Amino acid sequence: MDLQYAKQQFERYLDNYDRADDKVRLKIAHTYGVTECSRQIAERMGLSEEDCRLAQLIGLLHDIGRFEQIKRFDSFEPDVMDHAAFGVQILFEEGLLRRFIKKDDWDGIIRAAIAKHSDFKLEGITDERALLHAKIIRDADKLDNCRVKIADAVETIIGVTEEQVGGEEISPEVMEQFMRKESILSPTRKTKMDYWLSYLAYFFDINFNETLDIIREKRYVQRIIDRIPYTNPKTARQMEEVRKMLALYIGEEL
Repeated sequence: MDLQYAKQQFERYLDNYDRADDKVRLKIAHTYGVTECSRQIAERMGLSEEDCRLAQLIGLLHDIGRFEQIKRFDSFEPDVMDHAAFGVQILFEEGLLRRFIKKDDWDGIIRAAIAKHSDFKLEGITDERALLHAKIIRDADKLDNCRVKIADAVETIIGVTEEQVGGEEISPEVMEQFMRKESILSPTRKTKMDYWLSYLAYFFDINFNETLDIIREKRYVQRIIDRIPYTNPKTARQMEEVRKMLALYIGEEL
């Protein structure tokens, strides 16, 4: 499994898209970030060299459907395209996967992991190794999304400024889902604060202690919460509840 070759082919694939576009640039950085997070998680788990490489390959290809979504719709929103299903279509039905890796030994694992990486809940995988890699890519995706929420412009991520986000309220239904320690269903998000809180709800769907170790080491919970100035008094109070609840959940001291 030649990861360097796969990365070279990925760079060539990106020539089909506008690298100057903010959304494309963000997604390229995210792809390489997820690849690195996959490596860190797999190595911390003590997996074999083959599984460490496979985890990175899945990380490299997991969001390949996103680039066409941006090109066609200029949006990351899930209601315009199922990017995971589209990624599976172009990699497997259209044969793009063979550009990145010549052997088909791992096709079943790669397909399952990419198909399920953005599902609301991880279900329907019975093969143990495929399930392992589906869990790794889901954790790695969330882990790099933490970096994105801290490093990239809020306006690029969510479409408005930090100040506009913090001036809004959290919808009651979204707050209730969060307090139940659940991921936030996309259709229930109405305000930009709903979106911001949904990013923090990702922490309730982490699979491995190794991932939680990295989250604690980098203080991602506190840093994401502190990114927004909560000028709405009700939202400010709720976000302090969120801070305490998440710190307790992941075992982090405030």
